[in-house]
Amino acid sequence: MNAALRMTYREACRQAIRDALIADPRTFVMGEDVGHYGGCYGVTKGLLEEFGADRIIDTPLAENGFTGIGIGAALAGLRPIVEIMTCNFSLLALDQIMNNAATLPHMTGGQFAVPLVIRMATGGGRQLAAQHSHSLEGWYAHIPGLKVAVPGTVEDARHMLAAALADPNPVLIFEHIVLYNAEGELDPGVQAVDLQHARVRRAGRDVSLLTYGNSLPKCLQAAAELAGEGIEAEVVDLRMLRPLDMDTVLASVGRTRRVVIVDEGWKSGSVSAEIAARLAEDALYELDAPVRRVCSREVPVPYALHLEEAALPSVPDIVAAVRSIVPAGS
Repeated sequence: MNAALRMTYREACRQAIRDALIADPRTFVMGEDVGHYGGCYGVTKGLLEEFGADRIIDTPLAENGFTGIGIGAALAGLRPIVEIMTCNFSLLALDQIMNNAATLPHMTGGQFAVPLVIRMATGGGRQLAAQHSHSLEGWYAHIPGLKVAVPGTVEDARHMLAAALADPNPVLIFEHIVLYNAEGELDPGVQAVDLQHARVRRAGRDVSLLTYGNSLPKCLQAAAELAGEGIEAEVVDLRMLRPLDMDTVLASVGRTRRVVIVDEGWKSGSVSAEIAARLAEDALYELDAPVRRVCSREVPVPYALHLEEAALPSVPDIVAAVRSIVPAGS
């Protein structure tokens, strides 16, 4: 039996892209600094030398333009992987993503597919200030016609891309900037993941922590701390924000009867708000306590380290939220 491999989240993303380029000659990568520089976060380092400038394409600083080219390439039968340096900059391509990629299959009665993958960095925690640090994946999860993937583990970073490229619909993959340096084990027995189901990352009986992305390791750390107090928290990694796997969420809530949703987006109009509303609609009588949410403060993400740390969800915030709804001695 092969032993588990240990690698960084960054390397898992890179290997996923490399495998996709090897597997299908229709696949190419396009974005700002993806070639000679190796990607803003080093994910595409070395791919230009291996695959050449026809398949690793450096673009101008024009998100609307190169995202539109990616949509056209997908319509023509290619398999583009478009990298947008940070999700904040994706707003410059919002017209292309929302009014074209997400709608063309529907507006053509299914005659055209848009098998486009857009990768973008998301989240705060690296002192990159407000224009590079927000979590906008919840915005895109609002849009029918898109799939929104948020890999929070090395395994998902390694395998989600292949599933996204195989999908006839546009898929947005949000990679948290803090996770790129994170290390994890990659089970060689796992060769694929799906784009449909959440995963229970830690079983528990007293409260469900529902989360995704870089909030996953924070929730796991909080769960370990709470276990020392006799509180067993179940940690559910949503993984996909559209479609939301509410079956897994409802099953977890049925076991624990208490919920804390941890979402790095702003609380107003967030993924956490959507999940809380669905729980109120479909599981109100399963709950023994109010739903609690831990989100980013409703301010532009600050540059100063102490202010940035105060603005983002933290392990103490999660622990405090759990303590507020789980009776002592549970």
